[in-house]
Amino acid sequence: MFKNMIVYRIAPQWQVELTQVEEALAKAPFQECGATQEKSLGWVPPRGELHGPLVESVGGQWILRFMVETKVLPGSVLARKVKEKAERIEKETGRKPGKKESKELKDEAKLDLLPMAFTKQGSMWIWIDTASRLLVLDTGSQGRADEVVTLLVESLPGLSVSLLDTQTSPQAAMAHWLKEQEPPVGFTVDRECELKSANEEKAVVRYARHPLDIEEVQAHIDAGKLPTKLALTWDDRVSFMLTEGLQIKKVSFLDTVFEGTKADDGGFDTDVAIATGELVKLIPDLIEALGGESESGVASAAKAVAMTSSAPAARPSAPSPSTPAHKTVGGGVVTGPKEVPVDTDPESAPF
Repeated sequence: MFKNMIVYRIAPQWQVELTQVEEALAKAPFQECGATQEKSLGWVPPRGELHGPLVESVGGQWILRFMVETKVLPGSVLARKVKEKAERIEKETGRKPGKKESKELKDEAKLDLLPMAFTKQGSMWIWIDTASRLLVLDTGSQGRADEVVTLLVESLPGLSVSLLDTQTSPQAAMAHWLKEQEPPVGFTVDRECELKSANEEKAVVRYARHPLDIEEVQAHIDAGKLPTKLALTWDDRVSFMLTEGLQIKKVSFLDTVFEGTKADDGGFDTDVAIATGELVKLIPDLIEALGGESESGVASAAKAVAMTSSAPAARPSAPSPSTPAHKTVGGGVVTGPKEVPVDTDPESAPF
């Protein structure tokens, strides 16, 4: 649960009850693909229980699960079926199908093959922290996150979210930490990173299971290569990979997190409590390490949230860049940074 994270800020004006969310999700439950249906998506009970609730509250943290099923239809199989149909027409009529007719043949062939196609399913965990005003999606793909967020905005009346945006870009901060060998307070730099050149050659250097406090890494940064991924550990409790697009990947809870728990303490509630209990503290610390949250768009809700909680100890801030403007997407209100974060690994998500 929550091996990858893309984080959004929820606007303060969105106030709903758990029952309202349940009623909204119940209008779009997941159903398996029909015989000629290519893709099906919807909500499933997070606990995996048949006819169970579509949103669960564990310690005040709301957990949802989004499911997608697609029909697997290889292009080569479809092309062969289209070719067979075209050859049959040519044999019967003495003419080759034109461009428009070939497209119709492709659609017809797809309908013929879909009932026999295998299906592939994938799911995504969604966590709503109403106290901290956070929406967290368990995916490493920005495109797939956008799909689910759009569905949430359409389903939940009044929902407005902003893709988490910090004063200092993750790339600038990571370069500073590596070059100066000064990770932010509470974090340590681990033994994995990726550096990429911004020029036309797009040269890439990767380090895995290798110390990063070496002159060679600093020389790469001096030469113009910037970090796109950096492995970090927070408070000796959670290890993860930070990307240039502020995606949090490869989340791993360390042994210290499980001290005091028994081997048979597993289960849905325990897993949720442990994961959200750690991550709800990690995320604000990471935001602070990146110079604080941007004032653009719905992200300004962070200030309202911060006023209701105790202020954390002061920490040295990373280099301060210019503050980006926000964007607004039509339909529901979805705002975010000036530029969409780089989708560094679009195939890493489960669907």
